[in-house]
Amino acid sequence: MILGLVTAVAASACYGIGSVLQAVGSRRSAREEAAANGRSAGVTEHGGPNLSSTAKAAVTWEFILGTVLDLIGFGLGALAARLLPLFLSQTIISANLVVTAVLSIKLLGIRLKRPEWASIAILCAALILLAVAAGPEGGHHAAMAVHWWLLGASIAIIGGGALIVRLLGASGAIVAGLLSGLGFGALGVGVRILNGIEPFDLGKLVSDPALYAILIGGIGGMYLHTIALQIGSVNGATAALVVGETVIPGAVGVIWLGDSSRAGLGWLAAFGFVLAVISAVGVAYYGQGEQDLSEESELTSVS
Repeated sequence: MILGLVTAVAASACYGIGSVLQAVGSRRSAREEAAANGRSAGVTEHGGPNLSSTAKAAVTWEFILGTVLDLIGFGLGALAARLLPLFLSQTIISANLVVTAVLSIKLLGIRLKRPEWASIAILCAALILLAVAAGPEGGHHAAMAVHWWLLGASIAIIGGGALIVRLLGASGAIVAGLLSGLGFGALGVGVRILNGIEPFDLGKLVSDPALYAILIGGIGGMYLHTIALQIGSVNGATAALVVGETVIPGAVGVIWLGDSSRAGLGWLAAFGFVLAVISAVGVAYYGQGEQDLSEESELTSVS
């Protein structure tokens, strides 16, 4: 349990720092492209970033460093998902929202509103409740039908999500964040049920649909998160991601994998889980206007 908690916290820190660095790189890339080619450069007819602008954002040094931290966070989060109940591991990892919010003040010049600070404080309290209530994790095995369903869901979330976000354009930041969170949630579930790990069996590993759900959910989730950071609030997009990567995996862990709370503390675990989701939604809701404010301050400083 202790090792799982430590790895989950470390993964949360990596993800939080990585998100802010990726946002810095995305916005710098967008400013440079706009300055060189005009304000409408790099966007689709619906006002969202096109593939070219997203690719350019992904090769800035800030974004690359943030991606490296994400990969480290992925490894730590995968270990946490094997050692802790999913409702606990995914919620602790989702606390990267706190790291993101604090660093965005310094690196992005974002001023958080009182409701956002309150939501962040509630999230921290919810995590404490979950840590107190969490019992041992359930099993690592699920019927093969679950593995196939997970792969199908990952393809639908990432493929359909990319199309939906493209149609929504500049107004799709929160949706992109939510769908990227669902992709990362599928990744967390896949890691938990992946065959061929204990004991290691390469044949079972590469033939498991959950492995490809992990790859699709992880890579696709990162792509959608990049779009969300390009067109919206870093805190709002990350909060939406938190909801997506927390709710579904937590429910799957309890319903199908046998995750449980300590005896007599099921109500506390449920309360902490709901509180964490509500607080993340609060950050997403109140942080929707941050992108415009930060861009205005940047333009003012340039002029």
